[in-house]
Amino acid sequence: MAKKKEFDLIDNPEAAVEASLSRVESFVQKNKEKILYVLGALVVLIAGTWGYNQFITKPKEEKAQIAIYPAQLAFEKDSLELALNGNGLSDGFLDIIDEYGSTKAANLANYYAGLCYLSLGQPADAIAFLDNFKGSDPVLSVLAKGAIGDAFANLDQPEEASEYYLKAAEKNSNNFLTPIFLKKAGTAAEMSEDFKTALKVYKRLKSEFSNSDEAQDIEALISFCEAKMNNL
Repeated sequence: MAKKKEFDLIDNPEAAVEASLSRVESFVQKNKEKILYVLGALVVLIAGTWGYNQFITKPKEEKAQIAIYPAQLAFEKDSLELALNGNGLSDGFLDIIDEYGSTKAANLANYYAGLCYLSLGQPADAIAFLDNFKGSDPVLSVLAKGAIGDAFANLDQPEEASEYYLKAAEKNSNNFLTPIFLKKAGTAAEMSEDFKTALKVYKRLKSEFSNSDEAQDIEALISFCEAKMNNL
């Protein structure tokens, strides 16, 4: 009988649809309370998320954008201590990070704070803040990696410096920043006596950015690295 019923459903697709609808209706009737509970929970979740973004996240973001402005002005004037710490009347970058941690402004403050510490001769602190910066901006994301490279160079860690200069060079390649960081990566690799990496970087600089200012002495740099490798 089961096989006959199965064949009947195949021969009569309308009956098959009706049977499926009947099963769905039966399921809904048996689990009506659970379904309503789940739907209610989804509505509450969606409404709560919208409300949180609308009444908490958005105003906080706007407030953070206003708060960071004086620190940016101080940074542009090279008032680095003021930019970092504020003056009691306006917030510094460190205040922005503490008070508005989840906002875009606080993320940007990590970048600025890192540059401040780098200029103030505190490279370890610079690395910590620059590493916390999570930027998608095609320029700032490159400059942040390059600044970490500078910080490692100031710490007399040329191997790590070269690594971050290469990261900067590989990120959003362009004719302005990429040759700068390739040259820095090659120089740092030389300082760590990694002439193989230096040679590879210099050859890329010659091949891809031969018209850049950084490539003006590239033949001499390549020859130097080749000579060093031949003596190894």
